[in-house]
Amino acid sequence: MAGSGAEADAPIERMGALQRLKAILGGSAGNLVEWYDWFAYSSTSLYFASQFFPKGDAVAQQLQTAAIFAAGFVMRPIGAWLIGVYADRAGRRSALTLSVALMCLGSFAIAILPTYARIGALAQYGLLAARLVQGLSLGGEYGASATYMSEMAGKTRRGFWSSFQYTTLIGGQVTALLVLVVLQHTLSKDALGAWGWRIPFAIGGLLAIVVYAMQRSLDETGAYLAEKAQDKPRGRTMTLLREHPREVGIIMVLTAAGSLSFYAFTTYMQKFLVNTAGFSKDTGTAIMAAVLVIYMLIQPGVGWISDHVGRKRTMAAGLALGGVATYPVMTAISHTHVAAAAFGLVMVLVLCHSGYAAVNAVVKAELFPAHVRALGVSLPYALANVLFGGTAEYVAGWLKEHRIESAFYAYVGVIMLAGALVAARMRNTNQTSLLADD
Repeated sequence: MAGSGAEADAPIERMGALQRLKAILGGSAGNLVEWYDWFAYSSTSLYFASQFFPKGDAVAQQLQTAAIFAAGFVMRPIGAWLIGVYADRAGRRSALTLSVALMCLGSFAIAILPTYARIGALAQYGLLAARLVQGLSLGGEYGASATYMSEMAGKTRRGFWSSFQYTTLIGGQVTALLVLVVLQHTLSKDALGAWGWRIPFAIGGLLAIVVYAMQRSLDETGAYLAEKAQDKPRGRTMTLLREHPREVGIIMVLTAAGSLSFYAFTTYMQKFLVNTAGFSKDTGTAIMAAVLVIYMLIQPGVGWISDHVGRKRTMAAGLALGGVATYPVMTAISHTHVAAAAFGLVMVLVLCHSGYAAVNAVVKAELFPAHVRALGVSLPYALANVLFGGTAEYVAGWLKEHRIESAFYAYVGVIMLAGALVAARMRNTNQTSLLADD
């Protein structure tokens, strides 16, 4: 044992604000780049879909690009398992650098990939392969960064500090959208569709190189070092499943609710504003960029609230409100043609979602002991993402194609309510020590 919870947490609690901020920002930098690269695909797919899938109408092309987007999620459980095991055995820092290196490879591959006009169907297989590499990377990044940041946060303000994990997640998406906005205002639509869409992927690859160099200088967490000193088996999959089946189930349900709604309210929403509400591509991108900036900035505040009222209350309230609001709000968005109204309606949805978003990483980390923590956070999260988050855009597109798009709103709302019920019944994790297995 690493000692009592209070004794074990003492070194982390004594960290100065600047020292802790350096660790949190260093641990989250890779998260921002990883999610930037991941969302660059979604934010630019409106422009490159016809380059890889030239046959069919715009909806059919988007459906095919959404299928490859979903395929990337298939690799996330594999990445979560491999890098989660690696993080528990070799260290959180080593896992962070490995995942960002893989994302760098996938981004550069898309940036230079020939189109269908040059190499035919091989272009589609190349795009798929690059997305699979990115999925492998992102599957491991989530658990490694969530674990690293939660273990570095300290008990008293753990909700606040660990909320930066989701802040940088959204920040990656904001950055991807802002890059697209700049390109929309500097390149013609023809140039953007022909080659300009490659620029965000090249930028992502370069940023990944910078973050890789930065993360190699990070300190390892005290929780991992304490477990390593005890020379106990770490990162065992069967140990996780045998000793913590309830926690694995809780994470899968919470992630199903949080991930499905996240992709519905963010990545799919950009297309929803264009293809359903009728806004132009530029206006839809501008609305979502403004929403995501505010969404990003409020996460630390919600994390701070969770430190005072409890994680389970914060998460249960956010998911419940979102579950009730999704159907009427998305219906209203589909009928509005005023950008300000659309902005306000989308903000309602992401404000509700923040109850989950700000605390999801720390809640998952607090459910497991250190010797299986990264694997426990990563694997069930990634599995639920494949089933719900990764298929969100495809399900929405399929329902739209069959003229029953409103069924998607109901689907999202029901899954969020299921997550709210599980959150309400779980134990409050605020006082959990992340350094001792007690």
